[in-house]
Amino acid sequence: MRQTASLSKKLMRIGASLLVVALSSIGLTLWVTWQLEGGAAAVNEAGRMRMQTWRLVSAVQGGMARAELQDLVIRFDQNLAVLRVGDPSRPLFVPWDEQVHERFAVVESLWREQRPQWLAEPPPTTQDSLQAAGDFVDAIDRLVLVIEQHLSRLTAILNLFQFLMMAFAIGGAVVMLYTGYQYVINPLGRLRQGLRKVEAGDFAARIEVDTQDEFGQVAAGFNHMAATLNALYGGLESKVEAKTRRIEAQHARLKALYEVSAFLAQANSINELARGFAQRVRTLMKADAAAVRWSDEASQRYLMLASDCFPQDLEEEERSLLAGACACGNLRPDARTRVIPILNHDEAPVRHCARAGYESVVSVPIRLQQRLLGEFNLFFRSCVMLSADETELLDALASHLASALEGLRAAALEREAAVAEERALLARELHDSIAQSLAFLKIQVQLLRTAIQRTQAAQVQTALDELDTGLRESIGDVRELLVHFRTRTNTDDIEQALQETLQKFQHQTGLPANLQVQGHGLPLPSDVQVQVLHVLQEALSNVRKHAGATQVDLEVFKGARWRFLVRDNGTGFDTHQSRGASHVGMKIMSERAGRIGAGVTVVSGPGQGTTVTLTLPHHPVTGGGATGAQDVNPLPNPSPAAEETIR
Repeated sequence: MRQTASLSKKLMRIGASLLVVALSSIGLTLWVTWQLEGGAAAVNEAGRMRMQTWRLVSAVQGGMARAELQDLVIRFDQNLAVLRVGDPSRPLFVPWDEQVHERFAVVESLWREQRPQWLAEPPPTTQDSLQAAGDFVDAIDRLVLVIEQHLSRLTAILNLFQFLMMAFAIGGAVVMLYTGYQYVINPLGRLRQGLRKVEAGDFAARIEVDTQDEFGQVAAGFNHMAATLNALYGGLESKVEAKTRRIEAQHARLKALYEVSAFLAQANSINELARGFAQRVRTLMKADAAAVRWSDEASQRYLMLASDCFPQDLEEEERSLLAGACACGNLRPDARTRVIPILNHDEAPVRHCARAGYESVVSVPIRLQQRLLGEFNLFFRSCVMLSADETELLDALASHLASALEGLRAAALEREAAVAEERALLARELHDSIAQSLAFLKIQVQLLRTAIQRTQAAQVQTALDELDTGLRESIGDVRELLVHFRTRTNTDDIEQALQETLQKFQHQTGLPANLQVQGHGLPLPSDVQVQVLHVLQEALSNVRKHAGATQVDLEVFKGARWRFLVRDNGTGFDTHQSRGASHVGMKIMSERAGRIGAGVTVVSGPGQGTTVTLTLPHHPVTGGGATGAQDVNPLPNPSPAAEETIR
């Protein structure tokens, strides 16, 4: 490839050359035209001198005054001076050459000789003046003839130059066409042909690069593009196949991750969770065995939760593994997924695995929020290497396992807390009702024993009456507790549960009870309904025990803040001085209301009845939610005989 200037430089050089030639031709044309114009003016001025000569003859013959004659002579001198030096105000100058100088010198010499004659006294005769004028006009004619010959030569030069300019214009056009074709059209044509070949699928097409100008660079870029396309097209099938395999592998990993996650979400026990996880991960990674180990709080011992295809003897030996005793269960807080090669079975940390024929162990730590919970191991009877995608998949599976195990643990703790809460609730109910009645009966039994020992019949009868009354109240309390703990809720509306509660109250006491529901509001959550019913049942229980009422009304106001009113027409009491059993009932109601963020107010007075108001917050929730959507019945169902006794 030859070294050539760039296309811009070539075009600039050609353009500059044409511009120089054009400017030169224009300058030369202007100069020749100027010469012709000045020469023509000089010829005109010489012709005027001829006219002035004959005018001078006419003035002399006519006897013109001397002053006027002198003016004509002076004007004649001025005309000669204009021819000699030219006129700067207009293009008038004599095209001097040797012959012109000679002829002009003759004219000046002749004028110097004749000038005194024209001003002489007496004036010259007619014959002399005509002779002098004829000689001077002949001299001027010869000068004009020489000037015209010079102008003729300049005109010929101008005509020749114009012909040359026409030839130059034709040549310049040819040069420009050739240059455009050679440097622009031809490279564009070759580039277009190359593009057509590439469009037809011929990626082996190339453009010959013989210059280093812009089109040469474009051609080199085209060749590079064609080579790249050829390489891409040639390896496209293999790349598509590799990309397809990669996508299929990613799809398989995502599918496996989804299946394992779905299984972990459905497992109900730790044993089921760990065993199913080990089976699925072993199958997914095509391992020979798998084991899931859980560490204690101090990470000093690892317990094998489950295994799959793991030798029975190794499982017995490694069921409880001290940290550091083996390659498994030897994790640091910052440990990551790693492949442990088993090289020598004599080494203590891997002797069990080597004896079983395993060559590689994959250790995957199980973490939950940067807290190390355990690990799961994959055993291979060959050397194995994990890719970045496989390592990421194993880490994700370990994270899901940790979340699932923690979820099971949290659910177990929640159930345990629910049972403990119900037991505490039952203990408070028994303590606040039956325990007090039994203590009262114990006192009456002691009084009865004392009366019998002293043979006091009246006191014996009184004690028996008190015992009978106490037993009836205890039976009523037990029946009421059974009603409380068998309370069921309706997630759509609490009105049905309230109707059932009032029907049971009427059956126990024989008192009329009315329910009034007003307003509209969103249904209460089932756990909130349970607490509301318990508060209302406690209020009704206080009416049964202490009010001595003949009418009970339950009013419900639905809205953003639900409100429940239990109103009776009983004896009432002084709320500031009451410290008896009713105070215990109010305490129980306050505790239950506090669980859902509600408030209980009691309005009463001696002989004015009692009104208990339960007001719920805008969004009532329970603290633990243990008594939510299920039947709260921690007590065993009593036998038919016992239930009949309670009735």
